[in-house]
Amino acid sequence: MSAQPLSRRLLLVGFASSALASCSASLPRSAPVPQAVRRPIVPPTQEELMVMYGPVEDGGFLIPAVPFQRIDPRFYRQRVIDPTGEAPGTVVVDTPSRLLYVVEPGGTAMRYGVGIGREGFAWQGEGVIHWRQAWPRWKPPNEMVARQPSLARYSIENGGMEPGLKNPLGARALYIFQNGQDTLYRLHGTPEWNSIGTATSSGCVRLMNQDVIDLYTRVPYKARIVVRQ
Repeated sequence: MSAQPLSRRLLLVGFASSALASCSASLPRSAPVPQAVRRPIVPPTQEELMVMYGPVEDGGFLIPAVPFQRIDPRFYRQRVIDPTGEAPGTVVVDTPSRLLYVVEPGGTAMRYGVGIGREGFAWQGEGVIHWRQAWPRWKPPNEMVARQPSLARYSIENGGMEPGLKNPLGARALYIFQNGQDTLYRLHGTPEWNSIGTATSSGCVRLMNQDVIDLYTRVPYKARIVVRQ
């Protein structure tokens, strides 16, 4: 066999290989599909709890440390596997369990222990966080003032109670509306850490001040909220 046909065949094979490589290199590659990050589920350590529930200076007030050792650990702020089935960004209040969840992407949720008051059992369903306030004034509803006349000086007409460490709404308040109407249902802080996990005589859904400050950073205006009784 002559060298010329062989050289011709090798040239054709080389040309085809080069063309194939050039073609494949020019094909667009599929962009990687972003995956929701699954955050680690690790209970807080004693050192972390000391920071989480230590003294906090906020808004000109010094919030005292919480003796977290005297609280049931299931009411500590912690990340958990989401049990709610709701969309990320939703706030879920599980009233019977005294727990509140902020649903995260990736199948997790941030969980907080809460205390529930008489008014906390008066409403359930879906709404939105229509308003948020740092260091709010407390204005007890007229119905509460009628039950406790001593609160008249803090009534809506009298402008409510000044913000501060003794204010029943604590360091933050999130106001729940439904169909554009105020439900009078609140998520708020409290200086009474020992009320977490209990059903108290008055109030809506209360969190430790350190926890409600954290919650405030995670829940924007117009966030959806679901309250389950």
